[in-house]
Amino acid sequence: MEIIGKVFFDLPRQGPGSNASTSRALKTFSALPANPRILDVGCGGGMQTVHLARESGGQVTAVDISEPLLERLQQRAIREGFAGKIETLHCSMDAMPFPDNSFDLIWSEGAIYNMGFAEGLANWQRFLKLGGYIAVTEISWLTDERPEEIFSFWQAAYPKIAGINENIEKIESVDLLPVGHFPLPVSDWWNEFYHPMEKRCQELLAEYTEASESRDFLENELREIALFREYSDNYGYVFYLMQKPPA
Repeated sequence: MEIIGKVFFDLPRQGPGSNASTSRALKTFSALPANPRILDVGCGGGMQTVHLARESGGQVTAVDISEPLLERLQQRAIREGFAGKIETLHCSMDAMPFPDNSFDLIWSEGAIYNMGFAEGLANWQRFLKLGGYIAVTEISWLTDERPEEIFSFWQAAYPKIAGINENIEKIESVDLLPVGHFPLPVSDWWNEFYHPMEKRCQELLAEYTEASESRDFLENELREIALFREYSDNYGYVFYLMQKPPA
């Protein structure tokens, strides 16, 4: 856990994304109320949380299991003038204590894989008001071509990875209505995630010179980055946008 914190805590984001992609997804939900109640699940350091508060004019509840990252989000909210619009809760995404029908919009960037795509959607939708919306990003195959090297990597790292059409079927299987989807641009991986992470891992390798689990972790992160350089046409994060039926 120490090495994970050293790698990820100070990154601008803890996963691929950008304010531009967050805005694009949010604009799909034109029927949101003027001051929506939003739940951001697995918020991390909360760059998208603050952007949601800014763009929506709503109240955002941000959930994460990392207290240091929630503290970072609180500091960011104060710094950017949104302290009154964002509240944080330290808990697991599979044990959230909210009443049913509490939120107009549930948001999750790069975190639903911790429960599984269909499992997370099935679990979370009870917190959503009738006619409310869900927006999540999920690692997905973008093509039918899956070279053995990258296919083997993802089968080991996340066996539930699926193609876009299969994920849309999963959305429908839990009685949600697909309203749109789009892949994140490659720049969303590099600008605020992989470039700073690669630099950080290389710095830490200079400290962890002896064979260790920490060094293995750093080398595996660098391998993941190298694989994305080679195979980014084959897979990526996709924003999936959906609605809970109005009745």
